[in-house]
Amino acid sequence: MKLDVNALGTFYRMAREGAGLAAGRLTRMTGVETQVGVTKLNFMRGTEIRRDFEDGTEKVGIRVELTGGIEGHSVVVFDRKSALRIVETLLSESDTDEFDVEEFDEMNRSAATEVGNIMNNGFVDGWADVLETVIDVSTPEFIEGTSGEPFFGDIDEAPDGGDLALLFHSHIGAVGTEIGFSHYLFPKRESMAQLLEHLRTSDGIEYDKLDGFDRMAEQGAEEVAKTATTLTGIETSVEIRRLNFVSLEAIPEEVANEKLVGVAFEFDGTPSGYLLFLFDEESAHEIVNAMVPMNAPGDEDGFGEMGTSAIKELGNIMASGFLDGWANVLDTTIDHSTPEFIHDIGAAAVDPVIIQLGENQDFAFVFDTVVVADGREFDCEIYAIPDESDLERALNDLDVDRIDETPTTAEFQEVENT
Repeated sequence: MKLDVNALGTFYRMAREGAGLAAGRLTRMTGVETQVGVTKLNFMRGTEIRRDFEDGTEKVGIRVELTGGIEGHSVVVFDRKSALRIVETLLSESDTDEFDVEEFDEMNRSAATEVGNIMNNGFVDGWADVLETVIDVSTPEFIEGTSGEPFFGDIDEAPDGGDLALLFHSHIGAVGTEIGFSHYLFPKRESMAQLLEHLRTSDGIEYDKLDGFDRMAEQGAEEVAKTATTLTGIETSVEIRRLNFVSLEAIPEEVANEKLVGVAFEFDGTPSGYLLFLFDEESAHEIVNAMVPMNAPGDEDGFGEMGTSAIKELGNIMASGFLDGWANVLDTTIDHSTPEFIHDIGAAAVDPVIIQLGENQDFAFVFDTVVVADGREFDCEIYAIPDESDLERALNDLDVDRIDETPTTAEFQEVENT
């Protein structure tokens, strides 16, 4: 199975169109104004998908099977409270507390199933419009549970633990309320292969090569966690790791809308692109306190020259570990710039990168990773965004057998203080 940017771009437009139709139908049905959040194509391991369902909250889902233009399963997933609020709105009940029950009764289950089915049909109609084809939908199935097993455990196309799957993932929220839901499409591999073959406009990339590159990113993330532990003494580990295909304009929507501290790098070679490490302010102060024990005074924003230098030093060494691992596996050279210190609000921290990439491309593969500490304030979001043409060349040259055989050995550059 091969894919290219044009084919994935079409899939992305399908996902956006479907999310828009689903949101509009929810608004018309309930009278609650809705808005589409981030829509992504996720390349996710089975372990990562299951982690989405293991946050301790009870969830309700409506699942349908698709045949025709796309084959697979479409699942709309609400947290339990959101599902009950929607049912309350739909049935015009007056007292929300009446729905604080252990189980859905027959009427509530039927109403939730109707809502989920209309949402699923919205997504499917959007995909069919973009593909100019017909997609048939089965009778909806009501599911509830606290793990991923009831929702997709019996779906053949859902990935097992270490397998990589392509998912459509959209989030829609109701304006002014806590109602929201996520959508997952688990397409059959044969169905996706046929679509990709039809939509491709270039030689494309072997899907297995993308799988291999994702494993490289996983090794890089683990190297980052080890480096952070060594330099700060704070025990860290990789918590979330995803490979997303998104439009460039959607990337800032992923970043927390708060003051962030971090470092940015431009890297050059095969592939080239950008690498960012972003911390919330509390995590950044924790790093500075760990690396500069004398607690050097900060400036008006809380970071003085020594604090800024500490953040840049950590970022520089983490970048070397991340990118040198890629270079070793690809048997190439990847150089990165000196670190640029960032201290800005959310989207503004990534806007310069988006502007640079946007001169030559509309979409990007984004390695989105979160590194956390156990019992300490240390959250680091990592965004690795390769240039799409360089990435295609790198993947086509990738020998997947080298991934597990080649060790990661970082060569650190000196940080230049400014």
